[in-house]
Amino acid sequence: MKNRMLVGAIALISTVALGGCGMIPGSSGPGGKKVTIWLMKDSVTSDFLDRFKESYEDEHSSIELEFKIQSWSGIGPKVLEALGGKDTPDVIEVGNTQVAQYAESGNLRDLTLESMRDLGSEDWLPGLAEPGSIAGVQYGIPWYAANRVVIYNKDLFEEAGIKSPPKTRDQWIEDSEKLNRNGNQGMYLPGQNWYVLAGFIWDEGGELADDKGGDWQGQLGTPAALKGMDFYSELQALGNGPKDADEEKPPQSDVFAKGDVAQIISTPSTATLIEKANPELKGKLGYFPIPGKTAKAPGSVFTGGSDLIIPQKADQRSAGFEVIKALAGAKWQEELAKAMSYVPNKTTLAHVIEGEESTAAMAAGAARGHATPNSSQWAAVEAANPIKPYMTAVLQGGDPATEAKTASEKITALLAGS
Repeated sequence: MKNRMLVGAIALISTVALGGCGMIPGSSGPGGKKVTIWLMKDSVTSDFLDRFKESYEDEHSSIELEFKIQSWSGIGPKVLEALGGKDTPDVIEVGNTQVAQYAESGNLRDLTLESMRDLGSEDWLPGLAEPGSIAGVQYGIPWYAANRVVIYNKDLFEEAGIKSPPKTRDQWIEDSEKLNRNGNQGMYLPGQNWYVLAGFIWDEGGELADDKGGDWQGQLGTPAALKGMDFYSELQALGNGPKDADEEKPPQSDVFAKGDVAQIISTPSTATLIEKANPELKGKLGYFPIPGKTAKAPGSVFTGGSDLIIPQKADQRSAGFEVIKALAGAKWQEELAKAMSYVPNKTTLAHVIEGEESTAAMAAGAARGHATPNSSQWAAVEAANPIKPYMTAVLQGGDPATEAKTASEKITALLAGS
């Protein structure tokens, strides 16, 4: 799945493969090996790649790294062609929820042993590790993560007498009610922000869909999922978010920038867009993890981000894994977190972003991260997305159980390929 959450926050990368170490482009040098890596546009900066390439090639004199930058648009068919043997690279960056689709081709290298032996997989963020594992086989190696937090207007919190961010759902509702007065919106939450809904459903122990003996079935009608939707409705009512639109229509950053919205739920990168639209808000934005049902842990969130895979037909599979080992290792995870404000791939590396309020809030939530159902057909669900009209129908007064049943049946059909 395209990593939509990071758009607009990251500097562009040159689309030209980086040269290095005096070698002639296209040559790996006498007796050397060239490792070709596909990375996605906007994932990292050219400066990060320059530094990684120089350091890696200094430490591995027989290796030349060739980075080829790919566009998210149309990437699925291109990756499948590459996995089938057409201009196959040695390493590919993919959206964490895309791994199941590519694994279905049978053309991914099994990295289970390496994950346990060399990469410390027991400490990986679950929202990145889980979608990279299919039927107990680890194909995707977690690289970086990003997830939603609550972005708030510090001035409006102070005016309402709120001295610290809430840590529980109950306190969150109480604070949002205080903020939702005097012409201000306590919470701007569009009616179709289904990623946020997913977190509330996971908090209740529910799922969007579940694998029932090999058959995926929509699960929006379960008691747990209905509780998640009920909480979403309660929170959504504490502002003027449209019931029939998502966070892009209109862009919630523009709405927040007007100065009369106390909170939105988004990735920290949205703050850049807010401050650009209204420079007067610079320095007045705060961040906290989405509150959980108790103060013991923050709420569940959808974890977006990327995994790294190795095609079975790659020429340099072993050398490719060594590159992944470096990119996913502690040294370059720390560099990546600092350069891009990403959440590192392990819970044990959360300390590297201490002092960065926005990223620290994101990392706290990432420890409770989830991914969308690990079905190769999930992309079809997102394309048709029966979850959005379900949410709108409930918010407009429809019976939740009836609407959930209808949406779940559509999800089930889509996951069955029909």
